[in-house]
Amino acid sequence: MAHAGWWDPVAPLLFPRLRVLALDWRGHGRSAWPRPPAYRNEDFAADLYGVIERLGLTNAVVAGHSMGGHAALAFAAWHRAHLARLVVLDARPHASPRRSRATPGRATRPPVLFPTRAAAVARFRLRPPETIAPPALLRAVARGGIRHAGSGRWVYRFDPAYERTRAPVDAWPLLPRITAPTLVIRGEHSTILPHDLASQMAKAIPDASIAEIPAAYHHVTLDAPGRVAQAILAWLD
Repeated sequence: MAHAGWWDPVAPLLFPRLRVLALDWRGHGRSAWPRPPAYRNEDFAADLYGVIERLGLTNAVVAGHSMGGHAALAFAAWHRAHLARLVVLDARPHASPRRSRATPGRATRPPVLFPTRAAAVARFRLRPPETIAPPALLRAVARGGIRHAGSGRWVYRFDPAYERTRAPVDAWPLLPRITAPTLVIRGEHSTILPHDLASQMAKAIPDASIAEIPAAYHHVTLDAPGRVAQAILAWLD
């Protein structure tokens, strides 16, 4: 249920060196909800390819966190000519067993409506919940992921059909096909990307290195934005 605003703490720190574009994946943030739902890795990769082509981007550095990192791994294997470098932040090549069991076409619950914006912000939770991010930052991230739904109600900017219809690819066989230099970033205390798993990923990708963010959990862009930016810029040098 993330959106482009999760990069807000990191993006300004990259501006001196890079042109930064923070994108909302389909079904997330301000992007459209495809109907019928289409949430395969091929769909996400096609969207990213379309942005790069439409804007005429060259020497693109693609960075993705969590689900975005999983999608970025597949993109890097399928669209090698359109990628200069890849940054994968606390993402693993395989999806969780719970999401792998999602059945296409299964009935989708309607979006949860809240009576006030404050109620929607109060309900916001990270998944997984562990974080050292300041409460004020978490509230700002929550506000950025909410929209007015009419009739005095508020709703998250997230397509409920995504959880039911996502069809993630197993990216492990794709890793050896990634030719772009790759940086794998993990939070020191992350349970999503343990150190051993990050090491296996780095070994499978032909040109990869690992950076560990001290004291951070899974949500590294929120927990330690300064250290994340430093790791990316140092690696680019």
